[in-house]
Amino acid sequence: MRLSSYFLPVLKENPSEAQIVSHRLMLRAGMVRQTAAGIYSWLPLGHRVLKKIEQIVREEQDAAGAQELLMPTIQSAELWQKSGRYEDYGKEMLRITDRHERPMLYGPTNEEMLTDIVASEWKSYRDLPKILYHIQWKFRDEVRPRFGVMRGREFLMKDAYSFDLDQAGARRSYNRMFVAYLRTFARLGLKAIPMQADTGPIGGDLSHEFIVLAETGESGVFCDKALIERDVLSEKVDYSSDLQPIVDSWTAPYAATEEKHDAARFEALPKDRQVAARGIEVGHIFYFGTKYSKPMGAVVQGPGGESITLEMGSYGIGVSRLVGGIIEASHDENGIIWPFSVAPFHVGLINLKVGDAECDKAAEALYTKLKAAGFDVLYDDRDERAGAKFATMDLIGLPYQVTVGPRGVKAGVVEVKNRATGEKEEITPEAVMNKLAALRNA
Repeated sequence: MRLSSYFLPVLKENPSEAQIVSHRLMLRAGMVRQTAAGIYSWLPLGHRVLKKIEQIVREEQDAAGAQELLMPTIQSAELWQKSGRYEDYGKEMLRITDRHERPMLYGPTNEEMLTDIVASEWKSYRDLPKILYHIQWKFRDEVRPRFGVMRGREFLMKDAYSFDLDQAGARRSYNRMFVAYLRTFARLGLKAIPMQADTGPIGGDLSHEFIVLAETGESGVFCDKALIERDVLSEKVDYSSDLQPIVDSWTAPYAATEEKHDAARFEALPKDRQVAARGIEVGHIFYFGTKYSKPMGAVVQGPGGESITLEMGSYGIGVSRLVGGIIEASHDENGIIWPFSVAPFHVGLINLKVGDAECDKAAEALYTKLKAAGFDVLYDDRDERAGAKFATMDLIGLPYQVTVGPRGVKAGVVEVKNRATGEKEEITPEAVMNKLAALRNA
């Protein structure tokens, strides 16, 4: 993509309404624009990141055996009245009435809707177990929406729901999602730590939230350093096997939010393993048994003809919230630092002297080769001063910047900058291709 024709409305100054880093940088980098309180339009750069995160979430859900479907944003109030949550949910639920005076709502979550679908379609124990998920926009009418996409009213969420015949099966489904979440966040370039959590309005008696450490996090967290140092992607996972040992190995070391912090247990850790920091919740999983299946009639016939009320769990990842979460965990004073896996473009190609025949030729040739090799490239072909071009690239945070200038063209080299480390080196265009290919395949 050529920057001269790309819709990238960057801002030089910090917006006064932005209170946290991710909100400030998303506005400055031209990723989003607010259309109403807590509601945002996703501009091209932000939308590219959103779709890349969504795809990684989808791939890990599929690998864990979950099946994707798509449910509507508008739900019938009757379903929520049947489960008993319509009044209990409170003012966060946006209640509406259609032209026939039927009460409707903009869905904040989908336990009721999917349980209703399951209740009408599955009649035999042979239909189980299953995990179904979708990635859909949701709405919760926050009384004070703030912090940009970190606490907005409309947000994109992956929500999955498991259905099993008994508690043991439900625990196996819970463990599948637990492990899938660890892998998902690691692929997004995040160190996410599972911590036991309250179930809140979802209900149930087993719940974990996944916390990413960030200086600007919304709550205090305490954990064993071993959880941060562990590389989940290096561990082989067989979803058909018993995953309980993996889950136990992640939940045995100390980890707690400030609400559940046990100071004595934490202080019992060796000093060099004590981590006290701030954290951001990026995912939440729940097991709640028959809380929804019982009132909504999700019952199947067992092998002996007996009636079995399905055991359920739900599993959420805030896809749009993750965009802000990644920025909170990965930025510097100059702008965003995107992990390679979710960067809107892998490479920012800068032509330092647009109009110079040799520079134009070299930059165009490298642009063509990078695109042909499958890299997402943002080519700054604008007739701007060098300082403005570098500032823009630092702000939007692409993993690598490749600069083509008159001196380098004569020497047959280009300058490559690693955005995360700031390291620069001059190498040949061919070496650039090899370097990026190695990173992509790592």
